[in-house]
Formats: sequence, C-alpha cells, structure tokens
Amino acid sequence: MKTAYKTIIAYNRGQTKGDRLICAILKREIDTALPSAESKIWHGSPVWFLDGNPIVGYHRLKDGIRLLFWSGQSFDEEGLHSEGTFKAAEARYDDQKEIKLADLRRWLAKSKKIQWDYKNIVRHKGLIRLK
Repeated sequence: MKTAYKTIIAYNRGQTKGDRLICAILKREIDTALPSAESKIWHGSPVWFLDGNPIVGYHRLKDGIRLLFWSGQSFDEEGLHSEGTFKAAEARYDDQKEIKLADLRRWLAKSKKIQWDYKNIVRHKGLIRLK
C-alpha cells in the first residue's frame, strides 16, 4: 500500500537511505533554481509548479529515482530521455553520484525558459508553448 505524503520532506523521509540522499539533492537544487515555484505532493510525488503549470518533479520507480521535466523534450539536452506522448523528458538515478550538478542546474534553468502549457491542456485540446 502506498503511503500518502503531505509534504515533500515526509516523502523524502519515506525513501530508503540511498534514495533519501538523491531526493535531498534534487529538492535542494530545484528549490534553489525555482525559488518562486509552488511545491507540493501531486499524484503521490513531489512536483514544482510555476503559475499552476507543472515544471519538474521526481518519484521512486523500481529501478531508481525518476527526475521528470514536463517540457524537457524541448530542452534538446543529452542526459534527458523522452517520456510519454507529450513533451516530458526524464533522467533516472540509482545513486547520488550519478547526479551531475552542472547538467541538473542547466536543465532547471531551461525549465523556467521553456514551458508547454500542461495546466490548460484539456481546454486547448493539446499543448501550447508558453515560453
């Protein structure tokens, strides 16, 4: 049974020791790069939003921690892999040593500048580029 988390800190504490370290690094870097973002547990995972639009989040999969950028396919970055049928891209980590901070910081900078409108996807009947 999946535990319901009320805060990102509680979510991170609920992970194994190795995963807690990965989550702590990701949270720190995301909070630093996106200081005006709203962060919350959304569909059971930590997610950061700008103006109500999901930007970045992470969660535990059976093969590691997935870092997901909702508009990541448009970043044109090595190290990010397409995910799903929209514009999302991901990186996966099984150990904190796999996190390349320079890459992560560059991706986070791009996440502010390159955004697709997931907030209004139903109203627009598809994605529209915001930035």
